[in-house]
Amino acid sequence: MPQTHEVTNQVPPHHGYDAAADPALLEGLDREGAGWAAPELHRIGVLAGSEQAAEWGRLANENEPVLHTHDRYGHRVDEVEYHPYWHELMRTAVSHGLHATPWAQDEPGTHVARAAKFIVWSQVEAGHTCPVSMTYAAVPALRAAPALAEWLEPLLASRTYDFGLRRPDTKGGLIAGMSMTEKQGGSDVRANTTTAVPAGDGTYRLTGHKWFTSAPMSDVFLTLAQAPGGLSCFLLPRVLPDGTRNRLLLQRLKDKLGNRSNASAEIEYDGAFGWLVGEEGRGVATIIEMVNMTRLDCVLGGASGMRLGVIRAVHHATHRRAFGKALIDQPLMRNVLADLALESEAATAVALRLAGATDRVARGDTDEALLRRLGLAVSKYWVCKRAPAHAAEALECLGGNGYVEESGMPRLYREAPLSSIWEGSGNVAALDSLRAMGRQPETVEAFFAEVGRAAGADRHLDAAVAGLHKQLADPAEAEYRARRLTEMMALTLQASLLVRHAPAAVSDAFCASRLGGEHGAAYGTLPPGVDTEAVLSRTRTPAA
Repeated sequence: MPQTHEVTNQVPPHHGYDAAADPALLEGLDREGAGWAAPELHRIGVLAGSEQAAEWGRLANENEPVLHTHDRYGHRVDEVEYHPYWHELMRTAVSHGLHATPWAQDEPGTHVARAAKFIVWSQVEAGHTCPVSMTYAAVPALRAAPALAEWLEPLLASRTYDFGLRRPDTKGGLIAGMSMTEKQGGSDVRANTTTAVPAGDGTYRLTGHKWFTSAPMSDVFLTLAQAPGGLSCFLLPRVLPDGTRNRLLLQRLKDKLGNRSNASAEIEYDGAFGWLVGEEGRGVATIIEMVNMTRLDCVLGGASGMRLGVIRAVHHATHRRAFGKALIDQPLMRNVLADLALESEAATAVALRLAGATDRVARGDTDEALLRRLGLAVSKYWVCKRAPAHAAEALECLGGNGYVEESGMPRLYREAPLSSIWEGSGNVAALDSLRAMGRQPETVEAFFAEVGRAAGADRHLDAAVAGLHKQLADPAEAEYRARRLTEMMALTLQASLLVRHAPAAVSDAFCASRLGGEHGAAYGTLPPGVDTEAVLSRTRTPAA
């Protein structure tokens, strides 16, 4: 075979680095009281940046879950088969406590440590973090049923990944899921038509159809159904206390845009056994804590994807040459990369601030609860809304190479819209921000107290905060303007965090571009004078 050409100017594989070597992440970890977790964070970071983990993620994504409704003899089994590497991803996540472990720990900063590990490990393969997130989020809702919580919390918080459908009390650890969405209602959960009939022994039997149930091989599920007293929350096990299968019938798996390593099922409850969680008629109030926790993970997931996108783009630009020099030395490419880096750093800063608030709320801090309520709503809207455009621009930095599946960038791009849809799409999140302010005006005070900590440090931020005061004082067409209001609140919150905690090169560029009007509609439109080297230095991924 004659040698026809020599391969040159191709970028080396992006492996063998510590994914936790992220200055914004490490600074936030320390700032929010979890600096003690840095050694474990670096251990999972080295694994996340390894070639081995990259193969786990790739193959779990390419070999999608398979539904088996019946066994070879015709018996109903309703099982989903995953690629072995899915289980390696899950085992790693659970063993490092990315699920419900913080609820079983007393040390301050545990939720922050978990958030940082979630950001790092999600970069390997985002699909498997869905059941991890739901297991984390299930605990606060489950506490509305103290007896169930006492029994199940230790198993949900266990660092043992024990896959398979068996009685919960025979397993070393449990995974939880959630099933709220119905084809009749979607985000309008009060349109729920699933019914729950008391069985006379303190349990209920549920009948209905759920349009989306993610990770259907989970051990227990929180769900909503119409009981005699109104819409209520229930816990359904996949396997009943007597060892038989619950009547949760998997109809099909969804053929999704992304998140393909994770199974999402359409299911029927055919007289399914369930325990009431909380009071009848209080289902939304009971399950809302689970929703809030998964919304936090949407922000974490958005920050994770942005970080992965920008470090891949910088890696490519560092090694690829065009027009006589490295891409990263081309002024316009530096503008694009620095712009992506700013977005990523701002997302990481606000994600960890909200994780810190969550940690303090778990310890009884009512002021932090107010900030978290509004800050989470606006950040869920904005960070998740920015993720798809960020992924698209990062992919474009690789040119045609980025459009090829082998680069991993198409998978990142397909995954990016999910967090903006999950737990309430853009409109739902924006309207929830208005709802929070209307029902709890003190959340607005807490928000302005937080951003006010940076008062006087940047003229663009000061002007934005003043403008927000005026906008919020005008109730005219507030619902129509909800997206713009939410966007500005998210940006001022991010800017205030960067002004207080990030290098001046980062905060100055962010405030000028995002709040000062010195930015176009696309990435790569930063104003002149930005210290791009200082910004990009925080995106390097040194060898592990």
